[in-house]
Amino acid sequence: MKPVLLVVDVQKGFDDPAWGQRNNPDAEDRMLELMKTWRQKDFPIIHVQHVSQDPNSKLHPSNPGFALKPGFEPMEDEYFIRKNVNSCFIGTQLDSYLKKNGYQTLFVIGLTSNHCVSTTVRMAGNLGYRTYVCSDATAAYEAVSFDGLKLSAEDVHRHALSALHKEFAEVTTSKEIVKLIQQQTIKN
Repeated sequence: MKPVLLVVDVQKGFDDPAWGQRNNPDAEDRMLELMKTWRQKDFPIIHVQHVSQDPNSKLHPSNPGFALKPGFEPMEDEYFIRKNVNSCFIGTQLDSYLKKNGYQTLFVIGLTSNHCVSTTVRMAGNLGYRTYVCSDATAAYEAVSFDGLKLSAEDVHRHALSALHKEFAEVTTSKEIVKLIQQQTIKN
């Protein structure tokens, strides 16, 4: 069986300055490298696009930010889903598609680490999938904590991934993932 690359919400709306400072400025480059590796191996890629229900959202279908970033459009044979909540599993056919095709190993990349990536990874772990998150092919934005502290984008990212690591997924890097894939040491 083949490992699945799950590409989450790589949409133009995340380039809007209103989000604030972001970490991992090269995350999209790492994502594209992983997509290239998957395609060379003829491994499955699943693309996810967030469909906000809020007309004011940058990710609402009426706004230009809804579109996928250039280079992230699915190829003809790649599975594509749209969702309107944080988890790629809720309101979609993702779980049934994975099970129907016998896919048990997921590599998750995309935006953002602390929202849709985290929620999806938590559900994947709870559903029994062997899940990996690529730390340098995901990113987060700065935030203000519940008690008013300003958190840097790197701190938000690091915390989101730390909460996933060894509990819901294995957090690793794109370099390590490519190495595993090239050596074919990943089994489904």
